[in-house]
Amino acid sequence: MHMHEFQAKELLASHDIAIPRGRVADNGADAERIARRFTSDRYVVKAQVLSGDREGAGGVCFADTPQSVRQTADGMIGRVLVTPQTGPRGEKVRWVYIEEAVHCKRQLYAAVSLDRASGMLILLSSGSGGSDLEARSKTDHNLIKRRPLRLDKSGAVGDFEGLAKDIGLSGSAAAEAAQLFARLGRIAATLDATLVEINPLALTDDDRLVALDAKVTIDDNAMLRHPAFATMRAAFQMESGDPEELGADEHQLNYQRLDGDIGLVANGAGLALATLDMITDAGGRAANFMDIRTTASSLDVAYGLELLLASQRVKAILVNVHGGGMQRCDTIAEAIGVAMRRAKITKPLVVRMAGNNAEFARMRLQSYGIRFEEGADMSDAVKRAVALARREAA
Repeated sequence: MHMHEFQAKELLASHDIAIPRGRVADNGADAERIARRFTSDRYVVKAQVLSGDREGAGGVCFADTPQSVRQTADGMIGRVLVTPQTGPRGEKVRWVYIEEAVHCKRQLYAAVSLDRASGMLILLSSGSGGSDLEARSKTDHNLIKRRPLRLDKSGAVGDFEGLAKDIGLSGSAAAEAAQLFARLGRIAATLDATLVEINPLALTDDDRLVALDAKVTIDDNAMLRHPAFATMRAAFQMESGDPEELGADEHQLNYQRLDGDIGLVANGAGLALATLDMITDAGGRAANFMDIRTTASSLDVAYGLELLLASQRVKAILVNVHGGGMQRCDTIAEAIGVAMRRAKITKPLVVRMAGNNAEFARMRLQSYGIRFEEGADMSDAVKRAVALARREAA
């Protein structure tokens, strides 16, 4: 679960991390009223989308008066913001965050991230933060300092004081940074966060640390331990999510639209990703990523197939599944039969099945009267799907 900036900052503030005064608005009039409540002579208007590099795309703007806050907000709300992270489709701006501008003498960076290779939380910091930090870190590998964190009953323990000195802080600023690092570690450990990031972290003229921007990602697999976050995710997905992706999620499918013309159905994220690579290597383009969860029923899988059958972009469908203990091949075959009957639409279909009940699944497909080409193996199935898509597109 990715949090919007205003949500992430509220979370930071609840853990005694300083943030600028700010409030969210969904229209220009409210944005102006919020600005008038502040005592600042300069304001920041920020598009609330789940993406970085907003400033470069015009999603972060400064304003000098409440009236200009209103004009800026009206120009942002309803606009589709396209950044390198959103892709060409972009993300529609539904809210803006109005914030007092904070003057700082230095921009820092601080984060706690889950290192998936080691399974450890890692504390990251830099004495030179800002929106271009990622690009600069590619050429300067010492720009971001790292410290491993150890979990105990109090949260996360690490060399907080040493890291503060390592990024060039001293005195009260170093002491405050060490406390902030400890709080970030506690947030990540207690809330099952895979990322808690502040960039930039402002060092003010009086040596206070203030979070100017924030990102928080909570592990979806831990939502059972955090019902409040699960409710929040559901509410905001209904407001801003892709209807197809949200519907697929409700049907136990990990689904994402892509820009190709070959519809893909696979069970297992690794198998799906490998198939995507093979489609590309064969000269084709996938129309989607679809991973069938082990908890999906045949009716759930049929829903995903109906999405592909209804799409005008999809010229051919490739079903590549390996039956396991919890997801048998005949479950997929039954789903294909249900989807074809419901949709009453036929498209070229290539099926490759292996593993549990694969032979029985092939017999069921044949008994349904469904026309399909069978792939002898993954490579053969992919080549057939690419060829069929080209033929249909011609």
